[in-house]
Amino acid sequence: MFVKKFDVKLMCQLALLVALYYLLSITLVIHTGNFKLTFISLPVIAAALLYGPGAGFTVALLGEFLAQMSGPFGLAPNTVLWLIPPAVNGLLVGLAAFVMWRKGRPLERRPVACYAACIVCAVLTSGVNTLVLWADSLLYGYYNFAFIFGSALLRLGKDLIVAAIVTTIAIPLVHALRRSGLVAPAGNFDRQAQ
Repeated sequence: MFVKKFDVKLMCQLALLVALYYLLSITLVIHTGNFKLTFISLPVIAAALLYGPGAGFTVALLGEFLAQMSGPFGLAPNTVLWLIPPAVNGLLVGLAAFVMWRKGRPLERRPVACYAACIVCAVLTSGVNTLVLWADSLLYGYYNFAFIFGSALLRLGKDLIVAAIVTTIAIPLVHALRRSGLVAPAGNFDRQAQ
């Protein structure tokens, strides 16, 4: 994580991002069969770009847990399975942001690299999501192998488009948050530890 010390201000900022995740999970959602179009990855990407892999993972994990608990299934044996794909996305984008930060320039200041990282992470997350859907279908005996893996290309295409849209929103959002002084300026992550 970019932050050396976990303080109350950071905890409140992450809590707001978790709340935004939950809000986006219940609004602006198109859900049909095993196909779900939503922009819940926006707060995850923002957390990962601002604070690194730990924050991206935490926002995704807690946000998805709230979404699962308030959804039609609540706490079920498969709940943990559905926490994995968004958490993997937050972790991977956060790792990419951390690597770029260590090289001296934050990921959001490198738009091409930021798009590439977010799209590659979306592809990997789509793969993880397909595996989780398959494991869930084994657990509950619904959907067949052909349906799950046959629709994987549709989900992948959807995830690529959503990743491009979310990255287009996240880059200026992170810039605006840094300029406003609400978070540490880019390249000065040690200030967050004070």
